[in-house]
Amino acid sequence: MIISRRQFCAALGAAGIAATVLPVSAADKQTAPLRVITYNVFGCRGWPANRPLARKAVAKDQMLKRISMELALYEPDIINFSESPSEAVTKAIAKVLRMNHVRFPSGGNWPGTLLSRFEITDSENVPLGYERPKDLFTRHWGRGTIKLPNGAPLVVHSAHLYPVADPTIRLKEIKAMLASMQGDFDSGHSVLLIGDLNHSPDTEEYQLWKEAGWVDTFAKVGKGEGITFQADVKNERIDYVMAYGPIANQIVESRPLFEGAFRLNLADENSFALSDHLPQLAVFGEKN
Repeated sequence: MIISRRQFCAALGAAGIAATVLPVSAADKQTAPLRVITYNVFGCRGWPANRPLARKAVAKDQMLKRISMELALYEPDIINFSESPSEAVTKAIAKVLRMNHVRFPSGGNWPGTLLSRFEITDSENVPLGYERPKDLFTRHWGRGTIKLPNGAPLVVHSAHLYPVADPTIRLKEIKAMLASMQGDFDSGHSVLLIGDLNHSPDTEEYQLWKEAGWVDTFAKVGKGEGITFQADVKNERIDYVMAYGPIANQIVESRPLFEGAFRLNLADENSFALSDHLPQLAVFGEKN
């Protein structure tokens, strides 16, 4: 019987756990590669949404299959969606990808979704510890805990911050998030922040993340500019996979997926991309 790389890694990891008692210092170490994708899916409408073929794909309920099949090529373990479509559609995508599903309701009309091959043991929407201020987190922010194959918890913050050039609201959102995240930082566990943060790396918002200890995976190991927006004319890097804790020392790859059906062919007026954003992929594991 031929087994895949993933099956081999899973079997090897299970055997290792069964045969040994891991020391506490190694409990959060991610050995088999962990593949994470964050993707603003633009409501699964295609980009540009007014292209006849994009409208046809939506009308024929093809978008969930198209997005599912394209994402499956990258063998993701964790996926984050910003600007999610209906919950019925995201649950259907989760079913195709054989993933667990958590939805983070939006303060407006832009819900988030966390998908994982592994068990999602708990989740909370806008985990401030108090009622959401009306002007903050109108897109989405949620927290989930994923149980990795080695039994260690991985905390994932899924976020889509406020757009527009004026950073005032985003800065308030980030400061509130960092205060809420302090317990995760103190836990010593691995933590991820993934999503459309709506700011570039040369901003005050980005500096707040860095000062708090977050590691931008693309800045750490990526090549080039890492632009994630738009899928046709690329001009901004605003989608991130950030890491904190043990997993921040295990970044082996990070890149936007400017390829396949994720990008728009400008030379073909009939073509469309799956979204106006590009997915951002990050891979974690043991370094050679």
